[in-house]
Amino acid sequence: MTQKPTVSPKLEDPKFGFNEYAERLNGRAAMIGFILMVVIEYTTNQGVLSWLGLK
Repeated sequence: MTQKPTVSPKLEDPKFGFNEYAERLNGRAAMIGFILMVVIEYTTNQGVLSWLGLK
């Protein structure tokens, strides 16, 4: 008869790779970047490419 462990270790979620934490952080960064792009276009009356000097 084998004994089963009485306590299971609590493992932390990884902070790197494809996991829920990383995807949520990436989504939030994308939303902030999009809002900043819209604000730049609205305040300067030109597109982001023109603002960066690429167009």
